Amino acid sequence: MSNQKNTTQTIGEMVANDFRAASVFKEAGIDFCCGGNKSLATACLESGADEKELSAKLQELSQTPSPTNLNFKDWSLVFLSDYIVNTHHKYVLKNLPELVFYTRKIADVHGGHHPELIEVASLFAKINDELLQHLKNEEEVLFPAIKAAEFNATAEVKSTIISEITRMQGEHEFAGGAMDNINVLTGNYKVPDDACNTYRVALKLLEQFEDDLHIHVHLENNILYPKALKLAE
Repeated sequence: MSNQKNTTQTIGEMVANDFRAASVFKEAGIDFCCGGNKSLATACLESGADEKELSAKLQELSQTPSPTNLNFKDWSLVFLSDYIVNTHHKYVLKNLPELVFYTRKIADVHGGHHPELIEVASLFAKINDELLQHLKNEEEVLFPAIKAAEFNATAEVKSTIISEITRMQGEHEFAGGAMDNINVLTGNYKVPDDACNTYRVALKLLEQFEDDLHIHVHLENNILYPKALKLAE
């Protein structure tokens, strides 16, 4: 990951080439999933991060090989689709009902002193509704079409891939933006002094959910979808 490549690659491509870069961007407050189509310079300008400092960190990564680094971009579309379902979809489906319950509960109990929690609960309820339908459409429509295209890319399959991905990307923007708002509302999931255990658990689960969503959306927006769209050309 040389400095020359940093000037031409998008941040999504950088993470696709070396997933360890995700932690560098997260620490700098840069969105590498929904905002992964930006250059490093643009992302730094928008976030206020130091481009030279980030470039140095990315350069250091390239000089430190990681034998355990998962090379998602080299996986087949079939394998990557199955991985997303078995890892990220299962995680989302398990945690959505818990987080709907926890965010509603802390809003009811602490909303008087922390009115932002009322908005957090409202936002997460919308995320819940959106993602439930989103995952269903991926598993029942988009992913089967992608798998079919690897073996026989018919006109109908190609059309399905293009239309579904266009819609899915918009849904990613909504879910990612809503989680960004929750992050801001909670001060980056900062636990207040008067927080009960439920409040603490809810914030921790929200932070973990956001981290997983970033990886989930990155795998789709920056790796799976572009490769699938090439099949649909």
